[in-house]
Amino acid sequence: MGQQSRLKRERREAAATRAQAAAAPPSGGPSLLALLVAVGVLVLAVAAGGFAYLKLSHSAGPTVASSPTPGASPSPSPSPSPSPSAGDPLGPVPQYSAEAPIKQIQCQRTEQPAFHIHAHLAIYVDGTSRSVPLGIGIGSPRQTRFLPEPYIYQGACYYWLHTHTADGVIHIESPVQRSYTLGDFFAVWGQPLSATQVGPAQGTVIVYLNGAKVTTDPATIPLGNHDLIQLDVGADVPPSPFTFPAGL
Repeated sequence: MGQQSRLKRERREAAATRAQAAAAPPSGGPSLLALLVAVGVLVLAVAAGGFAYLKLSHSAGPTVASSPTPGASPSPSPSPSPSPSAGDPLGPVPQYSAEAPIKQIQCQRTEQPAFHIHAHLAIYVDGTSRSVPLGIGIGSPRQTRFLPEPYIYQGACYYWLHTHTADGVIHIESPVQRSYTLGDFFAVWGQPLSATQVGPAQGTVIVYLNGAKVTTDPATIPLGNHDLIQLDVGADVPPSPFTFPAGL
């Protein structure tokens, strides 16, 4: 009986040893229980982080982000609008319902390029720039392009003195070469001009011609090619430079 009890005890010890060996991790590695605990901690950490992110996003307000369309160029940032080179128009443009001559200047169906020159007119009233509007001397209806500034390219008729743009350039296009004056242009515009009045603006008129101050009656100033004329009413403004566009 003693020997049989000893054999049973040895079998139990051997079984316990095998069970302990099966449950033990490989040499140098973590136990199965430790791995399960680590995975559980990681899951809890991820869940906590996601909850914190959602809470922060909600408190900060929604953010909308647009995804670019494949192959499309990104939209450029809006640029500030450029400041105009001149202020409000000094006066309106007549409709020219009749094609009657003005001071013997006719309004013809086509422009007359036999004599073709350009002058520039700048106007200041109480120190503020006032523009010379486009369409002076061009009969209605008028057709306008934007290049990018408005440009009248077609009209019912054209007086020999007219404006295609609002930059102050006066086009002199006549079938004969002759002398035209600033007073002729204002007559076509339908605005008065004298030493004390420029359109609706009244006061002492200071005249600059090609950068030099002159004392002549502004209505008598001849329109020469690339002449720079500036009329100041109410305040003396130094003459402003101007560069004629290419081709003029």
